[in-house]
Amino acid sequence: MDLVVRAYDSLSPAAHEVEIVERKGLGHPDTICDAIAEHFCVRLCREYLRRFGTILHHNVDKVLLCGGAARAAFGGGEMLAPIEIVLAGRATDVHRGERIPVHEIAIETCREWFRANVPALDVERHLVVTPRVRPGSSDLTALFGRSGAVALANDTSCGAGFAPFTELERAVLEVERSLNAEATRRAHPAIGSDVKVMGVRRGARVELSIGCAFIGRTLRDIGDYVRAKQSAHEIALAAARRATRCDVTVTVNAADDVERGDVYLTVTGTSAEAGDDGEVGRGNRTSGLITPYRPMTLEAAAGKNPVTHVGKLYNLVASRIAGTIVAELPAVCDASCVLVSRIGHAVTDPRLVDVRVALREGADANALEAPIAAIVRSELGGLDALRDALLEGRVELY
Repeated sequence: MDLVVRAYDSLSPAAHEVEIVERKGLGHPDTICDAIAEHFCVRLCREYLRRFGTILHHNVDKVLLCGGAARAAFGGGEMLAPIEIVLAGRATDVHRGERIPVHEIAIETCREWFRANVPALDVERHLVVTPRVRPGSSDLTALFGRSGAVALANDTSCGAGFAPFTELERAVLEVERSLNAEATRRAHPAIGSDVKVMGVRRGARVELSIGCAFIGRTLRDIGDYVRAKQSAHEIALAAARRATRCDVTVTVNAADDVERGDVYLTVTGTSAEAGDDGEVGRGNRTSGLITPYRPMTLEAAAGKNPVTHVGKLYNLVASRIAGTIVAELPAVCDASCVLVSRIGHAVTDPRLVDVRVALREGADANALEAPIAAIVRSELGGLDALRDALLEGRVELY
């Protein structure tokens, strides 16, 4: 492992005049695709383990959502054409002479996710699932099979992570989670799951622009809509103020024209019903955010296998390395990490680990390399535990 440790005066976007952060919430079409891909992956892993005691080769990180058609209305509305989900990827469907019902698992996984997270959608009538998952190529399947006690990287790729979050990053995350919280759903059933938050900080002023789908059948008229929107505004503002000391302003559904009745109304609470399409990897990184001022990769972590696919593992581990460095080394106030793999080599032995740290005043950079190296080795040595946490749903990827 080639480890590079470099010290800087500052790494955090908080040190600069301008910062921009975005989060696509639970019901956004891109996030839906990430969620379905990962849930499909987890279900496959559990099925492989149940039947054979091991996880077999698969990568199901290609999901496309084709939006439907709908007529939204106060007090009702209807779906006119279904949402279509196309799942592609590679998965072992025969092992030791036994057939694994990959396509059946794909269909049921989609339906389960929509039932749990978009309850206003009738999955039997308004959801069409098309699996296009096929077995992997012989070379990559063989490479996966060569993984014994030490898994071998199935790709030459990289992962990136950083810590800690800035106040704006925490605020954007907290706002979306608050609007999509179970308590919010119960108290404010008009607020849909498709919530997108764009945060812009200029100096000590933060502006949050929120796109929030509202569910028409829960609202009688435009007056109800305005009141529901005001509730969403108050929830968002309170959540943001818990996360930042900056002066915060919140705008919900900036494109609304209330006088004309032209507002963000839906049947199901997601723009996937008519207004937008989705795809894996176009949304949040493994941090849960889109952070253009931070190191990021374009890898779609959701749906990749949790044993050998560095596109998933290295993004998660890089974030953990950065977080542990900040938590355990008092001299470090900010850290970032980039890991590079080499196909066919042990996932625990990256080709390169690039760690950047911002130090507190008076800290000695030369004294940090040994403890940082120990943290890197420890986090890479915990990949089995990370895999188990992924299968138990204890790690968020999007």
